[in-house]
Parts: sequence; C-alpha cells; structure tokens
Amino acid sequence: MMTSFYPPQRTLMGPGPSDVHPRILAAMARPTIGHLDPLFVTMMDEVKALLQYAFQTENELTIAVSAPGSAGMETCFVNLLEAGDTVIVCQNGVFGGRMKENVERCGAIAIMVQDEWGRACDANKLEDALKAHPEARFVAFVHAETSTGAVTDVKAMCDIAHRYDCLTIVDAVTSLGGIPLYVDDWGVDVVYSGTQKCLSCTPGLSPVSFNAAALDVIKSRKTTVQSWFLDLNLVMGYWGTASKRSYHHTAPVNALYALHESLLLLKEEGLEQAWARHQQHHQALKAGIEALGLDFVVPVAERLPQLNAVCIPEGVDDGEVRRLLLEDYQLEIGAGLGVMAGKVWRIGLMGYACRKENIFKCLSALDDVLARLHAPVNHGVAIAAARAIYA
Repeated sequence: MMTSFYPPQRTLMGPGPSDVHPRILAAMARPTIGHLDPLFVTMMDEVKALLQYAFQTENELTIAVSAPGSAGMETCFVNLLEAGDTVIVCQNGVFGGRMKENVERCGAIAIMVQDEWGRACDANKLEDALKAHPEARFVAFVHAETSTGAVTDVKAMCDIAHRYDCLTIVDAVTSLGGIPLYVDDWGVDVVYSGTQKCLSCTPGLSPVSFNAAALDVIKSRKTTVQSWFLDLNLVMGYWGTASKRSYHHTAPVNALYALHESLLLLKEEGLEQAWARHQQHHQALKAGIEALGLDFVVPVAERLPQLNAVCIPEGVDDGEVRRLLLEDYQLEIGAGLGVMAGKVWRIGLMGYACRKENIFKCLSALDDVLARLHAPVNHGVAIAAARAIYA
C-alpha cells in the first residue's frame, strides 16, 4: 500500500544537491499564488536584482530558467548558436563534454581543446585553437568542473576569446556563491548556473545572464531557436518589466520563492563572506583528509574549496564506503564520474552544507568506516587536524 513519502534527514556532502537551508524549505511551504499575480511579478523583479548581485553583473537579461542547470546550459547554446557556427569547447571533465553535445545538437561545429581531468583549462591551448580556427564565433568552458573539483581562470580565458572576437559561454553551476565570480569585470558574455549547489536551494531552476553583445546575437538570428520553451525571444517577455509581463509558461511559483529566499540569505551574508566561508571549511576538511593519509586529485592552485575530489585508497571498495556512510551516518558523498569512476570520492562543501559540524561529521564517519574496512589510513587523527585549523 502506498503512503505519503517522508524522506530521512540526510547530510548532503556530495556534488549536489546540497543541504537546503531551513529558511528556504519554509519559503517553499508558503501559499501558492498565480504566476501573473502583481505581487509575484514584483518578487520576480527582486529575484532578477538578487541574481545580478550574485553574478556581479548589471546585465538586464539576468533571469532564472524554469528548469535545472542542464536546461540553463541548453538555453545558452540554443539561443546563440546556429547551424554551421564554430565553437571552441575546452574540456577538462564531464561537463565540458556536455557542452560539446549541445553544440552538435544545434548543428554547429565543436572544436575540442582537451585538458587533463583534474586540471584547469589551459589558456595557451585555447589561444592555439583560436589561431587555428579564425572562423570560431564562441568559446565555451566550465568555471568549476564538478566532476573533478578543478577551477579555471575565467578572466584569462575570456580575455583571449575576446582578442579573437569570440563570445564566451561559461558554466558556473558549481561556482556561483562558492568562489569569486565577477561576470562583468571578467568579461563573461553568457553564464549559466544551478540553484542546488552553493545557493543552498532546491534543484529545479537555472540562473542565467546574457550581456548586450550576446543579446544582439540572439535578436539577429537568421533562424528560429530550435526550442520553443527555451527561446529567450519569448521568455524575455515573461521576465520583462512589471508593466509589460506577457504569459509564456506557468512558472514554478514555490520554487521561485525558494530561490528568492536563498538569494536573500546570500545577500545577508555577503558574497565575499560566503566565499571566505567555503574556503575556511575547505581548509579544515583538507587538514583532516590529509591527516588520514588521503590525497587530493587537483593541485592546490587549481582546487575548488566546495568540491573536493579525494583519491580512494588502494583496495578500498568505493561503493561499500558510500553505502556505509549513507546507512550508518545518513551522510552522502559522491562517486567519481567518467574516467574517475571508482577512483575518487567527491566531497561537497556547498552552501548550507558548508559548516563546521558537517566537517567533523564527515571526517569522523569516514575515519570509522575506513577503519572497519581495514583501509591503510591513519585512524583517529583527522578531527584533531581539522580542529587545529579552526583554532
């Protein structure tokens, strides 16, 4: 017999979704009103302004796509690209590969610039590709590669792309709210993100932002955008000014309440303070992980604080460790993807999940489970190492 679903209280320290802040869960439970209600429209305008703060941009076209981050990615590609366009795609993990998929499904040509998984995208390789392909119109890359925990220098990549008259498309799904991201100052033309990572919100919405140059490309297309739902020429009418709001689709009303609340929390904390918090708790986790004798995949200079790829010790069963953490501690960490499957754990410190008690819980639980599995690590020292960082 089926009954109401009551999920357990987990601690989410994987690659996403992250723990949702209680204020955000409470916001979702507020009364649903119409998506064209004047009060809801006013709240949407506030969401736009708060997203501009989070992205550090003044782009007028800064909105939340009514679908997860993958749809935000697709929104960017289907609106900008037309058949035959050439796009330089820099890949250093799984999500660069998804960019390639989007390019090709638009009928465009993807020129791949490959970098080692676990390393940043190489700006010099990008420049070589642009020299070899003067016909390129766009450059696409991932700021914070969720599959490996590597961060790429956005400003350096954008500077090079613009030198060759290309617009940039940047994946900021895992970076928004977790590490510095200055869309305007760094020259990012188009950016997309997700709500379920460092914003501490529920999955299901994708913040995006387009500058004036990108908007010109969209408005001057020779062909119709292949997706009706994601066509910004139509969606812009719904996210327009309060006095000129046209119906496009039924917005996810309560999910937008949640995003509004999450962005308010970010504003209240302050962007710089949020970035510093992610870095501080990463340092404590790092100290504990290294005290156990475990290694990180990504070099320090290219490492994300909010997504930690940790090498699995020799002879340890990846799935068994994650199963025991989930069953005995209600703690979720992530498995490796692609070439890193079975080789790394991905430990997320994102948004509301990035706090001291979670660091201690994760290190203590990991220590216990590895001890029970007779893993070759240094037991009983991780918590003290983390405490030393906070001290």
